[in-house]
Amino acid sequence: MSAAPRPGTPGATRTCPHCKTTILESASVCPACRHHLRFDPDAAQSARMRSVPLRVEGTIRPPSGEAALEYSVVLTIRNAEGAEIDRQVVGVGALFPGEERSFTLAVEATEANGYRPARGRGRH
Repeated sequence: MSAAPRPGTPGATRTCPHCKTTILESASVCPACRHHLRFDPDAAQSARMRSVPLRVEGTIRPPSGEAALEYSVVLTIRNAEGAEIDRQVVGVGALFPGEERSFTLAVEATEANGYRPARGRGRH
């Protein structure tokens, strides 16, 4: 695992004061609880610059007539070499016959302002 980025650099993080989730330092709205964190006069333009390069949706249901189905939602992030950077259990639960759950994974991306690559510097 690589060292955490310095404050003010792309990828630097902080804790949301509302929900305590680790978020990007540059975020003006928490992606978890959606609370506004600071006034952003360029919010409309920032929203236009946001992209979703990955979105996956799916639904699960237990086989009919069977017992309950337990599930764990596990998120794993790997770098280009395949090394695991982060792994988290996002949620757990159970489904009973006749129930279903839908899941959506979305990766939201925005351009890092003022970033200029340094020579010999690793990326996250």
